[in-house]
Amino acid sequence: MKRKYFKILLWTSLGTTLFFFLFFNDEKTLSTFLITLLLSTMYSFVLGFGNGFINEFLNRKFPWSEATRTRAVLSIISIIIGNFILVYFCNYMNYVVIQKTATLEEFFSSKYGVTNWFMINIALLISAFLHAKSFMEELKKNSRKEVVEQKLIAKSANAQFESLKNQLDPHFLFNSLNVLSSLIDENPRQAQKFTASMSKIYRYVLEQKDKELVTVEDEIEFARTYCDLLKTRFEDSVDFTFDVAKEDYQKYVVPLALQLLLENCIKHNFATSSKPLIIRIFSDGNTLCIENNLQVREQIKESSGIGLANIVQRYSLLTERNVFIEKSEDHFKVKLPMLLAKPHVSSIKSEDETQAYKRAEKRVKEIKGFYKNLISYCTVCSFLIFINLFTSSRNQWFWFPVLGWGIGVASHAFQVFGVGESWQEKKIREIMNKQKK
Repeated sequence: MKRKYFKILLWTSLGTTLFFFLFFNDEKTLSTFLITLLLSTMYSFVLGFGNGFINEFLNRKFPWSEATRTRAVLSIISIIIGNFILVYFCNYMNYVVIQKTATLEEFFSSKYGVTNWFMINIALLISAFLHAKSFMEELKKNSRKEVVEQKLIAKSANAQFESLKNQLDPHFLFNSLNVLSSLIDENPRQAQKFTASMSKIYRYVLEQKDKELVTVEDEIEFARTYCDLLKTRFEDSVDFTFDVAKEDYQKYVVPLALQLLLENCIKHNFATSSKPLIIRIFSDGNTLCIENNLQVREQIKESSGIGLANIVQRYSLLTERNVFIEKSEDHFKVKLPMLLAKPHVSSIKSEDETQAYKRAEKRVKEIKGFYKNLISYCTVCSFLIFINLFTSSRNQWFWFPVLGWGIGVASHAFQVFGVGESWQEKKIREIMNKQKK
């Protein structure tokens, strides 16, 4: 137990001692004060440490964040059983052992039944408050933890996305310089033209590399310019066909995806005038496809794998839709998802997360409502019992509100932790999964 908890119990013992000594003791002597202090300390520490031990044990075995329903049910059961045992133990020590005002037979008779019942209600009130306080502290701690985790996930996703985009600069420049070095020897005039076009293309790369998505129209226009450069070098050895529907131009793809895929086509396939490499770029439903006839060349060194892997990873950070790769004996095709909106890396699945948060918030309100009802029940019923016993002990009318309200509390508990909406949703999911199978 924490030192703070120990101090609270000491102050509670002193406060209850003064209260009962000043208002309920006719003899204001040192001996009665010490007896009252002893009894108050015993009740405070036995009930306090007992409920604290139960609460800590349940926190370790059944944390609120991991097993909310199980924890709530076990809390209710442990509160009732634990406090029943603790109260009877304290009352036995008080009336039979310390004050010796009752024998063992009298203690378990109906004469002390009302007293025991009254003390149990007081103990239930305190215990319910402790468990509700524990639940609220765990809820706050998990809320802060989730906020920190979401921030870390967002920062990690952004950092990863930036890292992937930064791979494009050296990759593009390296391949472009390779093409230029080949043209310098073969056709210096074309090399000059290529240099001018390459500067135009590289400007596009610098403009678009900080963007998460670009329109299909911009990407197609860039791809045409890049294909012209490739056509300059390979002439009749390569042939490019563009067949993208106009209505798809305002959709979005990751920037420089086509340029990376075109590089892969040239890099992994041989192209000659007799066997030209035919590359087709077209739209198919909600995907932008790039397809080429398969003419695999022998690789002198192992591929770095930057191009296609980069595209797949960037799409995985932006959407749940996948990049599809189809390979047959004579064709190779890559399908890029065309998106209707521009999502943010840090706000992926925000709608699903919002719905999940709303469901969790509703569930927390239901549990908080039950504990408020339970605390109100214990407080009011204890007050009614106290009034009834000290005004007219023969006419025990307090049983009516205790039993009536108790049925309502039990029904509330069954609704929240038994057959509630969460149970219905669980059963619906089970039936749907069976139907799918």
